[in-house]
Amino acid sequence: MDSLTSIRASTDKLEILNQLLLPHVTQYEEITSIEDAYDSIKGAPAIASLAALAVSYHLTRAINTSPPPHFLSSPIALKDHLNPILSYLFSARPTAVNLGAATRRLKKTLDYSITSGHIPEKIAKNLVAEANAVADEDVGRNKAMAKHGGDWLVNCVDNAGEDNISLNLLTVCNTGSLATSGYGTALGLITYLYETGSLGRAYYTQTAPYHQGSRLTALELQTLQIPSMMICDTMVGSLFQHHKIHAVVVGADRIAKNGDTANKIGTYNAAVLAARHKIPFIVVAPISTIDLEITDGTAIPIEHRPAIEACLARGTLYPSRGKPEQALVMITPPGLDGVYNPSFDVTPAELITAIVTEKGVAVREEGETCFDLKNIV
Repeated sequence: MDSLTSIRASTDKLEILNQLLLPHVTQYEEITSIEDAYDSIKGAPAIASLAALAVSYHLTRAINTSPPPHFLSSPIALKDHLNPILSYLFSARPTAVNLGAATRRLKKTLDYSITSGHIPEKIAKNLVAEANAVADEDVGRNKAMAKHGGDWLVNCVDNAGEDNISLNLLTVCNTGSLATSGYGTALGLITYLYETGSLGRAYYTQTAPYHQGSRLTALELQTLQIPSMMICDTMVGSLFQHHKIHAVVVGADRIAKNGDTANKIGTYNAAVLAARHKIPFIVVAPISTIDLEITDGTAIPIEHRPAIEACLARGTLYPSRGKPEQALVMITPPGLDGVYNPSFDVTPAELITAIVTEKGVAVREEGETCFDLKNIV
């Protein structure tokens, strides 16, 4: 369904879904420049795919322009043009290591094509093909990790002696088709369990201040007709006290070498409470999210959003009188002085039960506080 597609791309047009208007209004906005792509990446899903497709669109338009732009006059001119663009796009979301992986992959293709002696147009076409591959590979990876993680969890519950497996899971933020190129990571695992008859109910936090859970995850689960229930961010502890929850499953923006994981703000809260209640805590993310160059989470940069974003709420007027009317309202006193608004937090490896990638599942050895990730990267 179009409503569950975050990016629409063709040979002559690149569009991104305006998720700030969801779940009430579905509106795609065209990306016509690298600057548009940068602005969208700042708050967009599937950021590696969007960056790659933006480069693909930029180069495709240049190839089809007559006369060609100056940067296609020589390999060096093309390199001098593209390297700043790739660095610029990466700077939009430095916490997300998969964005860096995508831009480095394109730089490597650029350098290899130049070294191979290709003409500028051929180099540009190689980059277009590589950029499109970055986006196309996402769905297959997501389905692989969903199966790895889902089967592992079912096996764990089965080994614990539970009969009639009907698993209840909690997730944070949005990690489904609206956050990826398709199927999803943590929400993909939930979808896989539903498709294989092993899911009882999916719980999800609202995830303030942008409410990706109540707006986006709610829409996806509703569309897929997956049994689900929303909770406020402050209700996680109560949920664990009064309901049987078999696991918490979350995505990741960056995973350090030891397993420390940066994810949407509120993830660390859920991990601490899960540890208190002895509930498995599972991170589901592609290999590109693992950054082996940083030892632990202290080296992960944490982006802080503008204070005003934590002071506002967006939605439609209620009760509705016909066509939904979008509204943006302030929920704090005007001119509030002092707002703490980080986008992410870091969950220490010792609170994580398993890390899942498209290559498999890693668990900590008995008594260890860190992960050995070599078998899943």
